[in-house]
Amino acid sequence: MTPRPPAPSRRALLRAMAVLPATALVLGEAPGLLGTALAAAPAAGSATRYTIVPFLNSDDATVNVYQSDDATDFRLVQSSAYTPPANRIRDASILKHTNGYYYIAYTTHTWQDVSTTIGFARSSDRVNWTFLYDYTLPIADLSRAWAPEWFVDSDGSVNVLVSCSVTSDEWIFTPYLLKAANSALTAWSAPVALSGIGANHIDTFIVKTGSTYHAFTKNETTKYIEYGTASSLAGPYTITRTGDWAGWGSYREGPSVIQLDNGAWRIFFDGYGDGNYYWSDSYDSFATWSAPKALPGISGTARHFTVIKETVTGGPALTKNATRSFRSANYTTRYWQEQSALLNLPVVTGSSTTAEKQASTFTVVAGLADANAYSFRDAAGNYLRHYSFRGRFDANDGTASFARDATFIARTGSASGSVRFESYNYPGYYLRHYNYQLRVEQPDGTDLFRQDSSFVAATPWA
Repeated sequence: MTPRPPAPSRRALLRAMAVLPATALVLGEAPGLLGTALAAAPAAGSATRYTIVPFLNSDDATVNVYQSDDATDFRLVQSSAYTPPANRIRDASILKHTNGYYYIAYTTHTWQDVSTTIGFARSSDRVNWTFLYDYTLPIADLSRAWAPEWFVDSDGSVNVLVSCSVTSDEWIFTPYLLKAANSALTAWSAPVALSGIGANHIDTFIVKTGSTYHAFTKNETTKYIEYGTASSLAGPYTITRTGDWAGWGSYREGPSVIQLDNGAWRIFFDGYGDGNYYWSDSYDSFATWSAPKALPGISGTARHFTVIKETVTGGPALTKNATRSFRSANYTTRYWQEQSALLNLPVVTGSSTTAEKQASTFTVVAGLADANAYSFRDAAGNYLRHYSFRGRFDANDGTASFARDATFIARTGSASGSVRFESYNYPGYYLRHYNYQLRVEQPDGTDLFRQDSSFVAATPWA
């Protein structure tokens, strides 16, 4: 499939201009993303939920709502969930506030137009949104205010960071910080310009770990996303990684960073040069990153989004230290079965041999790498793990690598009562059957994949 070209945007204008544009927006993290100590698989009966509210590649007058339980396989919750009463809605940033409401802040005009306001809307359920107000930024000679982003600091203060330009140079942007002056989020402190990011940067996203603020910012000259740190939200920031330091390539923008259940940090960014939306993971505090992969399902549709992560009720729960057999949700006569140390999916019935029934029965235990997750033992005490992305059984060698390979996070399956098992150390990859073999693979955004990766914990055959 040929990717759809990006919709005309402010970037198209910036790339075409002879003058160099500059600094941009800043986003902060959602509550609960302040360090790896808080990272863990959801407890039994709970689920992780990631929500995005992007505007569309084909339409910047409305936004869709998508959610995911793994930050990879985003599914549509509501199309055209919010259309403002006037103007446009671009670059929507979402916040879950302490009062229980969800808020979005957004750009109110397209890139061609003078834009001195940012918009706010509110929802109790992420689906039905109510317009609150357009806020005019009190900056002298303001020309454009773009991409407002929420940032909740570790002291609980709620901030919005927005990129602004003035009429004397309408394409050179500076990031400004506004702090909420009341809990209703209707009054704001005077804008304060961030320092240290430097001119000609755009789409700066900030997360905080410990006492350090980490900035991911696009250099509009080189088209690479750069990285820097500061000890204060307002800066000054020191940029320490430039060029293609992370291997993401050029013509990338709109970075958004969250922490996954296994402690890794994931960055999302808009590959506006090729029409895809990408993700990449870091396990070493932002020093190195995995090769970028396109998000299934929403690439070519979603534009410039941020992500919130929540723990909600209703997730799957498996009894630990109990024996179970696992039936395919879409091939209901086929079960997990160990065959020559590999995990396959043959037909198992009451007339199957005792050995076949024993090979189709497993003990569910606490995850070796995360007690909230799960591991599976065969009758000989070997553990199910992935090896070259194939499901197989091996003796536990006591290494951290083996523990991660043998740990799976339970996610809600496609059919009632079914469960999907996500690899702990390959987030977004699931055990799924293909040619009746069990492999660990990345979703392709289709219902078929979700069905192939869903299993029912059944009464044990032996």
